[in-house]
Amino acid sequence: MNTVNWYSQLVKPTWSPPSWVFGPVWTVLYMIIAVSYGTVFYRAFTGKISWFVALPFALNLVFNIAFTPIQFGLKNNLLATVDILLVVATLVWALVAVWQASPDLRWVVYANIPYLLWGLFATVLQISITYLNS
Repeated sequence: MNTVNWYSQLVKPTWSPPSWVFGPVWTVLYMIIAVSYGTVFYRAFTGKISWFVALPFALNLVFNIAFTPIQFGLKNNLLATVDILLVVATLVWALVAVWQASPDLRWVVYANIPYLLWGLFATVLQISITYLNS
């Protein structure tokens, strides 16, 4: 069974957005992530902030990138749920770390509010899908 058929056959909550919404949302979020995370990594590389501040940003990228192969490659809803919880946890950690470490980078926190909100929504959606299909 191919990925599109597999995902379309999953039981989803009634409030689940149509699949075409995900592409545009993630396109905008990845632009925000590229600029804001790029700034954080640049500051860490140049020694202007600690690598400890950049660590949760790096972990967030790893967990974010891992979600699609886990969900759609492995077709493992439970592991995808664990992964998305790690995405949100590392995002919160990252935003708290940068807020505390560098007042001039607080714009990174504000810029990533849409990512945080979408991440929380996606987490509830993923937990619901996992529950409904277990």
